Amino acid sequence: MNIVGTLAPLAFGLAAIGSGVGVGIIVGKTIESVARQPEMAGRLQTLMWIGIALTEALAFIAIGVAFIPFPAP
Repeated sequence: MNIVGTLAPLAFGLAAIGSGVGVGIIVGKTIESVARQPEMAGRLQTLMWIGIALTEALAFIAIGVAFIPFPAP
């Protein structure tokens, strides 16, 4: 039984859900911060894009890990 092939779709789903939740939190907190201090909008937007890029990179790593063949015990 190939358990890696069976669990790969689950890894894809969890990576997508985790990435979506992470990006939503980042964007939501940035909007809250800009509402509190509008003069910092440019700097906060730059930090937001960096945070989104790192969050998406983690999702790509999780998807890549799903393709690593593990030896059978």
